[in-house]
Amino acid sequence: MLNTYMQGLALGLSLIVAIGAQNAFVLRQGLRKQHVFWVCFVCALSDALLILLGVTGFSAVIMHYPQIIQFAKWGGAAFLIYYGLLHAIQAYKNQSAMQLDTGFNQSLMQALLTCLALTWLNPHVYLDTVILLGSISAQFQQPLYFALGAMSASGLFFFGLGYGAQLLQPMFKSPKAWRILDLLIACVMWAIALSLLINS
Repeated sequence: MLNTYMQGLALGLSLIVAIGAQNAFVLRQGLRKQHVFWVCFVCALSDALLILLGVTGFSAVIMHYPQIIQFAKWGGAAFLIYYGLLHAIQAYKNQSAMQLDTGFNQSLMQALLTCLALTWLNPHVYLDTVILLGSISAQFQQPLYFALGAMSASGLFFFGLGYGAQLLQPMFKSPKAWRILDLLIACVMWAIALSLLINS
């Protein structure tokens, strides 16, 4: 039981650590101390639901209906291009630390909707959490413990990233650091969008 849980935890962490659109968003919210708990909670809950879907056999549905992933690719690419553009404009327009600290404020609803879009419109989420974790979990006699391990990894990572980001705040007292972060996020979003369009 514990061994199955630990394998789920290890694999979950290995899949989620890669820099992606969702992680970049959580990092930025953590640095700004904006709705950190709810953003981390929604990310972790979304992952948990996707993992549960994979373990309970939804991966077979996706294999039968690949249009689901195709829709996520096009919708995700469009959203990432738009979201990357917002950050590129933000990096260009803001010139002071005070502006950067308050110029991109989001309401809780806006933050959660962005978070949900970055999660559910990302086809890699379905491939990693639903199909990959779902198929691996079938190898265990108690797949639920494997799923719980993967869910724990998601929760640990997102809350660690969201609240751990505050340790980097001294670096982001300068406007230049925020502009670099915004440009980096924009580039990550566009690179992921490009990869989705090329492989669609």
